[in-house]
Amino acid sequence: MKFRHTDSCAAAAAKASFSTASAYRIEEDPRLASQTPSPRTRRRADPLSGIFEEEVVALLKWAPGLRSVALFEELMRRHPDLNPGIRRTLERRVRAWRALHGPEQEVIFRQTYEPGRMGLSDFTDMADLQVSVAGVALVHRLYHFRLAYCGFEHAHVVLGGERFVALAEGLQNALWALGGAPREHRTDSLSGAFRNLDRAAHEDLTRRYQALCEHYGMTPSRNNPGRAHENGSIEGPHGHLKDAVRDALLLRMSRDFDDLPAYRAFIDELISRRNLRHRALIDAERAVLLPLPPQRTQDFGEGVSPYSMLRSDN
Repeated sequence: MKFRHTDSCAAAAAKASFSTASAYRIEEDPRLASQTPSPRTRRRADPLSGIFEEEVVALLKWAPGLRSVALFEELMRRHPDLNPGIRRTLERRVRAWRALHGPEQEVIFRQTYEPGRMGLSDFTDMADLQVSVAGVALVHRLYHFRLAYCGFEHAHVVLGGERFVALAEGLQNALWALGGAPREHRTDSLSGAFRNLDRAAHEDLTRRYQALCEHYGMTPSRNNPGRAHENGSIEGPHGHLKDAVRDALLLRMSRDFDDLPAYRAFIDELISRRNLRHRALIDAERAVLLPLPPQRTQDFGEGVSPYSMLRSDN
């Protein structure tokens, strides 16, 4: 610190472009931080000495759900002479105490995906967007497909419920638009895919859904009931997609469409623009997807056998 030979510690620190605190620390001990394994000592008196353990911890044990801001306000009421600047110190101390002594938290590991492994399907209700066709409110859902790795999306307007016909049509449209199939297809407990009985998931598949996945070489899977975060790669993007549709409707300056094909074309154009942002990743994942079979399966209606399944697209 050559500036220290002619300037004060604070002025030398300013000229050297680091903090005054660092300058005082270096002046007291010129060793590098990596050469000083001993922890730093407190330079100021602990503002919560005699308060945190005696009062704050007692409050946390009595009412574990108390927020840090409520604890801060209570301490300021009890000790008017406390400096309001202790709030951040209190929040850090409360977080550390809860990490060691608070209730056990659910551990969620970040999911990582490899190209070509997983595609996800789900439905999302669009009633809150108040879309109408020819002046009549359109009660509908969007079938939403997404590849977990690259973010490729496909959306399909569904007028009925979450039935197998809608799932089969939307999924196949997505796979043929994509040009390949992932090795695993994940849903939640869709009634169109699972009987949702108290039995193992592999025994709970509907025969039609099993046949559909086998036709494309995909392994069907689902998240555990009540564990929506396991389907996070589709649940989270639901909200982003609906926000994008809402914004596009506002820019269009009308939520009314002449007919259903016009609304479907609007959704298709929006999805295409969103996929363009991930074009490089989508192209990379396409290279490792399973090849599509020569033909689509039939989009099964009620009473159609899952084994009379092939049709020609010619």
